[in-house]
Amino acid sequence: MPAIVGRDPHTGEPLEIVVQNGLIHGVRAASHDDDVWLSPGLIDLQVNGFFGYDVNRESSDPETIVALTREMIATGVTTFLPTVITASEEKIVGALRAIAKARQSSQIVADAAPFIHIEGPNICADDGPRGAHPREHVRPPDLAEFDRWQQAAGGLVGMVTLSPHFEGVESYIAELRRRGVHVAIGHTNASAEQIHRAIDAGANLSTHLGNGIGATIARHANALWPQLADDRLTATLIADSHHLPPDAFKAILKAKGVDRSVLVSDAVAVGGLPAGVYDTPVGGRVELNSKGRLSLLGTEFLAGAALALKDGVVRAMTMAGISLHESLAMATRNPGRFVNGIGTLRPGDPADLVRFTVDETSGTMIVKDVFLKGERWSS
Repeated sequence: MPAIVGRDPHTGEPLEIVVQNGLIHGVRAASHDDDVWLSPGLIDLQVNGFFGYDVNRESSDPETIVALTREMIATGVTTFLPTVITASEEKIVGALRAIAKARQSSQIVADAAPFIHIEGPNICADDGPRGAHPREHVRPPDLAEFDRWQQAAGGLVGMVTLSPHFEGVESYIAELRRRGVHVAIGHTNASAEQIHRAIDAGANLSTHLGNGIGATIARHANALWPQLADDRLTATLIADSHHLPPDAFKAILKAKGVDRSVLVSDAVAVGGLPAGVYDTPVGGRVELNSKGRLSLLGTEFLAGAALALKDGVVRAMTMAGISLHESLAMATRNPGRFVNGIGTLRPGDPADLVRFTVDETSGTMIVKDVFLKGERWSS
């Protein structure tokens, strides 16, 4: 049986993973040293696009999703959720159909994108909490519309981000959870009472906590404290050093704990491209600077995230003063709890793995090899 060798990020000791039929068969100490780290493949719960490929383009097509999947794998992400944002129902349905068709036509996509994340359109319409989502398409939750989403997607919608300020949202959340759909709180100015009721109904995540909120908020009556305080919520965080300054990132992580925290890229199509000015379907003209900050052209307002998850893992270490093992857990094991329990090196798990080194000076992860079901990936 083939074995894949690397250094354990937890212990620092060399190990080898034995693969059989695409699954991890065993994990044991390696007989020789290796200076490359070995980890489960990264898992990204929020991907709008990358390297020019956009899930939310005006005319969605399966080829875009296939190309995006290949780019994600090249960055060490072996599992990701294509994320469809606030838009007209027609556009959302078109994007869902494109993703479903891509999974039908490509086994790589079927394996890498197990389900779909819809971020919106049931969010706060106010400037600030709404972020870059188009105001004209914000609307209350509607179970009939959700059913039409699922019909278009072939039942693949597995995560929904919404604001719990809508009247009657608790029954909507409860029904989605009954169907096995994860519900995340995000892009909201909801009260503490509304947030607690949503959690009681089954909401189990916070989407990019600390973002999708007003630029100026009341010191006590705001949407952050109840989400930080409730241990039933796992927080997703963008660790690009632009969406959250280091102090905020570290404080959120201390409140939630590593085990209830997940790193996401929230990458948009401009992610991975050279610095410059771009025209985008969401946000219009944007500027990506040399430090990876993506802003609406001529302003300081963020227009999305552009950093690959692999580099967010490294920046999280620096921002919060945590170990590589802890940071990796937030990009493998922790998100894996929401995707069929993957993201570990347990026997029986898919042998989706990444070998890499870390350049802490530049804040980047250098991917050496990616393995899908134990087979070395070659783009």
